[in-house]
Amino acid sequence: MTGATALPYRSNVGAALFSRAGKILVARRADLGPDAAYQWQLPQGGIDGDEDPAAAVLRELDEEIGTTAVELLGEIPEWLSYDFPPDVVAKFGARHRGQRQRWFALRFLGTDDMIRLDAHAHPEFDEWRWTELSSIPALAVPFKRPIYERLVRDFARFAKTDGA
Repeated sequence: MTGATALPYRSNVGAALFSRAGKILVARRADLGPDAAYQWQLPQGGIDGDEDPAAAVLRELDEEIGTTAVELLGEIPEWLSYDFPPDVVAKFGARHRGQRQRWFALRFLGTDDMIRLDAHAHPEFDEWRWTELSSIPALAVPFKRPIYERLVRDFARFAKTDGA
């Protein structure tokens, strides 16, 4: 192996957070600017050391959207991975070739005012909204799109109202 393919994947978790009405939360990255393409994504973040992925997804939700008022609905049991394009590898100092992720479906149990993008010192997102699960692949940066397509297939059963 040479170049980026010799680099390891960064272990990561992702959160598909569903409202009681069956919509999914997407958030706009604060570091890209309002005119950038593919600004919207699902919350995700790195796993610390030997941290359990289920614990990591709760920590990431707290750090990124300021809430842990959730219940676990399900997960994709295997690791999903994607490679960064060469310009992204270069931007991050060539430490990782991409990310390997464990994805979790969660139901938000709170009210919208409990989602606080400014809950921590360095917000990753500057705006959020509820949207249809089927719309997320079109929002995703192209190198993440296959994973978002998988989320649509595997988590469709959670995109239904819980009657609340």
